[in-house]
Amino acid sequence: MIADVSGIANRNTAADGTALRELARSEQLTQWLLGLVNSRNYGKLAELRRPSISQNAHIEAGWFDPGRREVFEQVAFLFAIYHRGAVEPSRGYGSLGAAARRIGTNLGRGPDDAGASRLMDRIVASRRPPLRHLQHAITRVRSCGEPPPSWSRLADDLARWTDRQARIRYRWAVDFHAPPQRTTARDHRTTTTTRTKDTLT
Repeated sequence: MIADVSGIANRNTAADGTALRELARSEQLTQWLLGLVNSRNYGKLAELRRPSISQNAHIEAGWFDPGRREVFEQVAFLFAIYHRGAVEPSRGYGSLGAAARRIGTNLGRGPDDAGASRLMDRIVASRRPPLRHLQHAITRVRSCGEPPPSWSRLADDLARWTDRQARIRYRWAVDFHAPPQRTTARDHRTTTTTRTKDTLT
């Protein structure tokens, strides 16, 4: 029985180690992409924006994880699209669903923006990573002046797109439809008190 427990522990440790290596590779890709913007390597960034033509930059992006080459090349393309003309790189944060929730105007964002809602519906309905719709989403996020999704997380999510246990499409939908953060009554009282003190001063 002890041997069986040890074997399970070893398998779990091996699985965790594999996951850590995969996450590290997506982070290495992100670091490389950020470095292209920091070093003003506009030539490679321009190559990455041409996905229909096999360029050295695409090949280089894929080598960070040959097992997920297609996904890494797609993320590099999306990164280059977002950073067109940028002088400072953005690491991004959250999932693509959270980033799509930032699409819109002051009149409405995310679920309250009809275009963003239609786009998100197309993305989560796709059985394969929908590069064209993802490109549209990244372009919309960029045009709204909002931060992109986490590039390393995007790579990991797309690599697990068809994994039923990961439920990436569902998680993106949940992030997209998350309720907005609301100011609590306590926060309002604190703000009011501060403003009153400022006025009296």
